[in-house]
Amino acid sequence: MLYGADYNPDQWPEEVWDDDVRLMQEAGVNIVSLGIFAWSRIQPAEDVWDFAWLDTVIEKLHAGGIAVNLATATASPPPWVSATYPETLPQDESGASYWPGSRQHFAPSSPTYRRLAAEVVRRLAERYAHHPAVVMWHVGNEFGCHLPMDFSDAARDAYRDWLHKRYATVEALNDAWGTSFWSQRYGSFDEIFPPRLAPYSHNPSSMLDWRRFTSDMLLECYLMEREILLEAGATQPITTNFMGPFKPADYRRWAPFMDVIADDCYPDPANPNRVRDAAFQRDLVRSLKPGVPWLLWEQATDAVNWRPANAGKRPGALMAETAQSVARGADGIMFFQWRQSRAGSEKFHSAMLPHAGTETRTWDAVTELGARLAALPELPAPGRDAQVALVFDWENWWAVEERDHPTEIDYLALVLEWYGAFHARNIQVDIVGPEEVDRDYDLVVAPALYLLRDEGAEALARFVDDGGTLLTGPFTDIVDQHDQFRDGGFLTRLGPVLGLRFEDFGALAGSAAGAAGVGALTADAAQAARGAAARGTVTFDLDGVEQAGRLVAEAVHTTGATVVAAFASGAQSGSPALTRHRFGAGEAWYTATQPVGSGAAAGGQSAAALDAVVAAVVAASGVRPVVAGLPAGVEAARRGDLVTLINHGDVRVEIAIAGTDAETGVAVDRVVLDSQGVAFVTAPVAARETPAPADHVSVP
Repeated sequence: MLYGADYNPDQWPEEVWDDDVRLMQEAGVNIVSLGIFAWSRIQPAEDVWDFAWLDTVIEKLHAGGIAVNLATATASPPPWVSATYPETLPQDESGASYWPGSRQHFAPSSPTYRRLAAEVVRRLAERYAHHPAVVMWHVGNEFGCHLPMDFSDAARDAYRDWLHKRYATVEALNDAWGTSFWSQRYGSFDEIFPPRLAPYSHNPSSMLDWRRFTSDMLLECYLMEREILLEAGATQPITTNFMGPFKPADYRRWAPFMDVIADDCYPDPANPNRVRDAAFQRDLVRSLKPGVPWLLWEQATDAVNWRPANAGKRPGALMAETAQSVARGADGIMFFQWRQSRAGSEKFHSAMLPHAGTETRTWDAVTELGARLAALPELPAPGRDAQVALVFDWENWWAVEERDHPTEIDYLALVLEWYGAFHARNIQVDIVGPEEVDRDYDLVVAPALYLLRDEGAEALARFVDDGGTLLTGPFTDIVDQHDQFRDGGFLTRLGPVLGLRFEDFGALAGSAAGAAGVGALTADAAQAARGAAARGTVTFDLDGVEQAGRLVAEAVHTTGATVVAAFASGAQSGSPALTRHRFGAGEAWYTATQPVGSGAAAGGQSAAALDAVVAAVVAASGVRPVVAGLPAGVEAARRGDLVTLINHGDVRVEIAIAGTDAETGVAVDRVVLDSQGVAFVTAPVAARETPAPADHVSVP
């Protein structure tokens, strides 16, 4: 198990470097990420290079038995770059430049930036590619985190080239974008600009390609640096740090170029859904490279600095949050950062070694964590432990949240609601693209899959035909890969699988929370508020219980499906709200409204309607929890034979589980967990055989 942090010795005098190594050893640190923001120290002027300090630091770490994840230092250009080469600066939609003084102030598509960055990487690679201390390469840092889109002339030129490669002819582009609308037809690629400031809506098909392009430009920067490292003979794993469900970058497209997935995760202690949301992020990054352990490169030891109010972690929460990562496939646990900064924007961000020193709760927590992680045996690679797959697709995310739709959809929030219903049941979930669905899963959930590519539709249909259970809807199978309607209306690809014909969306006005605070209003205002709330939701009858739906009440007609629940209110009263349909050896369920789920329920628990739908589908598909009958607030996840139990609740719990304590090797038949307590239990899979996982990525 790798354990460590970002290390920024260039922020500190050399006199403390030996002390850093000594304290790292005391904390159990065995790896650090080095030099992430050190470009200005490595290259203080265009023709001046200084590696002596870095040589010294690496040698001290190596002598202390601490490995180095060496960064390429390209994430934040020094001031001389923008002063000498202003064409490297990115611009916003209005053409205003983003200036230095922060970080990520570079245009990813700028040839000048890429030339300068390449030279830094080349010199680092030539000097350290064969150094025994360097066990991994850290390319850039959090690509696109602060500046995901650049509208500069460099982006304009690169965008035109990207479109030319994608479409070959401007006629093909016009067809893909539907440019006959609003007189947008282009005569050449030179007439195309980034979607800069405009009077009204941009063409949605062009916006989809623009988001693809911006993700690809960031990826190109990564690939450029990766290639330089390989050319220099680097044999260590090469990767960069993801940020979970980060909208601007399609990580599923990036994943094949990562030797190992690395991720940064900062659950907000004040977020009542932090357990659910963090579990989703960890399942997502694990699913990006199936069978290969991943690395948590950044988390906080305590409070961060960037939120309006930065709450600290409760006692024990650091262990509980870390256990989520280990349980879901992480083979490395790291922090931002080792020593807390004394200056700069992140000086209030917690660190492994806080300003208050080693006689602190934080230091006690990180040293205890290091000891527990060191006690773990070699862990199994994360395999196909999940019976359920949740479809989450970046291109759909971009398209479904574009403006001018029947209703606004927060795609990530909606997906998290569905995920939460399974997480609350301790049912393990993989997060996959539609094309990745296969018959190794028993149940696939695909919410709001508005943009559905042909290959994804074929995979979903094949999954059901082969005996799987699919749950989808509403606002699914609406457009193709260009964000255009297909001939024949909606549900054209999945309609036969679902046994449905789609007529209309039935968007619901008002708000599901519209009646909140009614008691403080006048009688007339209260009645109006209740009316808005009623328009914002509909009801449907499921097993004799009235449930609520939101967003839409679609008009769908059965062409073979069985109606499980019908709308009990609204314009679609009496028409199907929830259906199921046999297709081949499997079956497909469809909900014509979004069952109401809670975005604020503790631990990610879902409200009754969403939970009731999931309960019905779980019962029909036969999927099982990792451990049955767990108390509320206890989370369980499986990683091969390793079962991790985490008590996120406030009271001590006792859990029956037969196996071996992975930390001590002692046989157990039950575990007792205090609040925030964690147990790692080796408990082989009893019933369901899983395919053998891929090999580990070798990280010394």
